[in-house]
Amino acid sequence: MSFNPAPHPIRLSLFIALAQACSQAAVPAAADNKTVYDVAIRGGMVYDGSGSSGFRADLYVRADSIAWMGVRDCASARMELDASGLAVAPGFINMLSWADEALFRDGRSMSDIKQGVTLEIFGEGFSMGPLNDAMKKQIKADQSDIRHAVSWTTLGEYLDCLAGRGVSPNIASFAGATTVRIHELGYENRRPNPEELFRMTDLVRRAMEEGALGVSSALIYSPACFAGTDELAALAKAASDYGGLYISHIRSEGDRLLEAVDELIDITRRSASRSEIYHLKVAGRDNWHKIDDLIGKIETARSQGLSITADMYTYTAASTGLNACIPPWVQEGGFQAMRKRLMDPEVRIRVILDMNSPGSAWENFYQYAGDRNILFTGFRKRALRPFLGKTLAQVALLKNTDGPNAILDLVVEDQSTANAVYFIMNEDHVKRLISLPWVSFCSDARSMAAEGVFLQRSTHPRAYGAFARLLGKYVRDEGIITLQEAVRRLTSLPADNLRLRRRGRLAEGFFADVVVFDPAGIRDRATYEDPHQYAEGVVHVLVNGVPVLKNGRHTGAMPGRVLRGPGWKGLHGGVK
Repeated sequence: MSFNPAPHPIRLSLFIALAQACSQAAVPAAADNKTVYDVAIRGGMVYDGSGSSGFRADLYVRADSIAWMGVRDCASARMELDASGLAVAPGFINMLSWADEALFRDGRSMSDIKQGVTLEIFGEGFSMGPLNDAMKKQIKADQSDIRHAVSWTTLGEYLDCLAGRGVSPNIASFAGATTVRIHELGYENRRPNPEELFRMTDLVRRAMEEGALGVSSALIYSPACFAGTDELAALAKAASDYGGLYISHIRSEGDRLLEAVDELIDITRRSASRSEIYHLKVAGRDNWHKIDDLIGKIETARSQGLSITADMYTYTAASTGLNACIPPWVQEGGFQAMRKRLMDPEVRIRVILDMNSPGSAWENFYQYAGDRNILFTGFRKRALRPFLGKTLAQVALLKNTDGPNAILDLVVEDQSTANAVYFIMNEDHVKRLISLPWVSFCSDARSMAAEGVFLQRSTHPRAYGAFARLLGKYVRDEGIITLQEAVRRLTSLPADNLRLRRRGRLAEGFFADVVVFDPAGIRDRATYEDPHQYAEGVVHVLVNGVPVLKNGRHTGAMPGRVLRGPGWKGLHGGVK
């Protein structure tokens, strides 16, 4: 048999087709014939953030962006990640993070990265700028286990400083209404005069031009609680003029919950802003019957054309300082002024009377929870740390006193407001709020590592489990919402609300913030008794195209960037 060098016509056509497909899939980046793709995530079920059902596809990353999605068996990449049997989604957005100082100590953001969080949003009421000299000194004085220099003045300078040190997740921040109030008025209980209010709104405008996402308030705390509706509407208007969001820990989540929602709706109308409610809840058993009216008020406002959304964490316990148990009048002037007053026996009698009064005109967490439902998680003084993990009832017994006196003693002794967990919500309400399509999610906690300095305090388990708990307990196990809907509310919903450009979706040209997780295995492990436990089930995480978690292990990479809001230098969102 003689050899025929001419190819068979059918083989030739197949060869040409295959060559054309591979040519389109992977054009060499340079003369050295390296492939154009840096990372390929293969074989996963893609949930693109739109709320649509998952679809099987490979995802290809070039530099910091998604280059292509589909199936290209002939394409290659410098790094191949196996997603077989796993879900591939946009990186999750933490709408309320207190990692603003924790990341100075450990930029890996371990507890959140291991849940798929690729963006930390800071600034509930208080932001890390703008600062004056007195505020810088106060931040330094308040530092405890985590200590760092305060070398910045503006919010934009702070964000650049933190990112410049190296962080794994992206970071962004609101400008705090409390911060601009302290900047101009200190801790006084009074209204700003017109000149002071002008300077406050000007500070918000400058922060928006530096990339703030909007303006935030936290109205149960001093001195924020001294702000009136007119003041808040003026600040919200200043942010709204730049496309920013007004976001609020409303004035009450319990006894005056419905009135507080009315105030937020009023501010939204008067400022022509978009608004969001931080960590939506109904606090205190005596208020649980208000859940229908709460949801009804918000949905009525939305039906009238107002843009109002909310976020939440997936637990029945809140967490904050002991100042939430102390009436605001004694807190005027700042912490040291309060501490001095609490050492006056006559003042103390009046404070305790207020703490024991149900239906208070202020947000009284002691009444909402009671002695047995307040669990201590953080003290500044090492001598008090044996009380960590104990309830107020247990500590009061050890100190041979009652609950209110124990709280005041601890604040004075610790020279801080300390930290506690408050069991004040209803599990059925958690499920009800999860089901609402306009609710996104947050941790309302620091992102930390289960090692080193972070172990010197306890914490709320939401710091390690908020997002995994949603996907495991409430999506997979209880079916409250579908997986694709949960992904939408962790990604594109908050990204759109924040007006972030090219974030929150898996699509060509979007930044490659990606989480690969096991829908059957994702779960939270942190408990109130043992909170420093990482969640399970997240396999790979990319931030701006760089793997920061690979096969469940942190890579040490710090590719996080500052994400800027819609007012940044007149642009409609973006990234520096």
